[in-house]
This record gives sequence, C-alpha cells and structure tokens, in this order.
Amino acid sequence: MVTENMVRTALRDVYDPEIGVNIVDLGLIYNVDVEPEEKEGFVHIEMSLTSPGCPAGPMIITDVHRALQVFEDIKEVDVELVWSPYWNPSMMSEDAKEELGYYD
Repeated sequence: MVTENMVRTALRDVYDPEIGVNIVDLGLIYNVDVEPEEKEGFVHIEMSLTSPGCPAGPMIITDVHRALQVFEDIKEVDVELVWSPYWNPSMMSEDAKEELGYYD
C-alpha cells in the first residue's frame, strides 16, 4: 500500500522550473491524503504555487501526476490548488532556503 511518505518522496522529483527546487522543499505541498474514506487507489493532494499567476502551474501539476505513475496501487490522483495559506518563502525547507540564499 502506498503511504503519504512514499507520495511525498516521489514528489521530490517534481521541480518548479523557474526556481529549480522541488515542490516538496519549496513547501508547496500542503496535504497528502492517500485513500481518503476508504476509496482504494485514490490520492488527494492539496498544494499551492508560488503565485496565483504562476505560468509553470499547469506543467507542475502534470509533473505531479507523472511522478505518481510509478505506483501501481494509485489509480487516481486529484490535485487541488489552494491559496490558504498563501505560500511565502518561510514555508521552504531549510535546505531550500540555504540553496536559494533565503534567510529570514
């Protein structure tokens, strides 16, 4: 059975092409729900983008779907874009902050 941790690990292969950091370390993945309400093979992801007008948004969402195709147990992936809380650089992992030179 696929776990939340396995999904998050796979999503580390999805990068924001404008920033060059994966979407997990950027803090764009807000919630991963694997098989909610006993719906077998279903994954619901709540995520954000660095801005509502992010031109790479559609490509990032497509890449999320592609990254999860490695799991035979996953039959359906629902990606929900959310804007609350609004993403900000303080949501990045320490590794991403260091890589991008962000110090808060």
